[in-house]
Amino acid sequence: MKVSREQMAQNRQLILDEASRLFRERGFDTVTVADVMKAAGQTHGGFYGHFKSKDELIAAAVTHSLSGETSGGADLQGWIDAYLSPLHRDHPEQGCPVASLAGLLRQQGPEARAAMSCGLEDQIERFARALTGNDDAERRRAAIGRWSAMVGAVILARAVDDTDLADEILRETREWLGAVSSPQTNETAKV
Repeated sequence: MKVSREQMAQNRQLILDEASRLFRERGFDTVTVADVMKAAGQTHGGFYGHFKSKDELIAAAVTHSLSGETSGGADLQGWIDAYLSPLHRDHPEQGCPVASLAGLLRQQGPEARAAMSCGLEDQIERFARALTGNDDAERRRAAIGRWSAMVGAVILARAVDDTDLADEILRETREWLGAVSSPQTNETAKV
């Protein structure tokens, strides 16, 4: 039975959703094409109607997961608080792809790394627009510093086996970000 273009597009979307979730949860190396296709309710053979290789899937999944990244709330501080929370820490499969995948991408092909570069550039630009101030370079510097601190805090909080320490890392990073005064945040902007 022939599958319509619309159904093919829906199947591809589902494959990318599941690949993104599985890669964030378990990493690139431990997730197989068969795992992704099973999670998507598709046959293993159907994979090749959408992708030439697992490397192509990885690059597409990185692009797909980063394209959906937006703030978690109506204001920047609310988004920061949600990002630096135990809930986000404990659910990498649902959370930020940068915090889950960035450290793994150095071992991936150029297409996947390029996808991360494009997605990260977009995130930095959105973050910079959420900050006030007239100096674009200063807002960009502040966005890079804050975003780096946030991603790093989540990575560190996920890496330790001590819940108290993990909570402290998230809490103190939130506090430190709140203490950083220049430039000021635009409370109504979205990242």
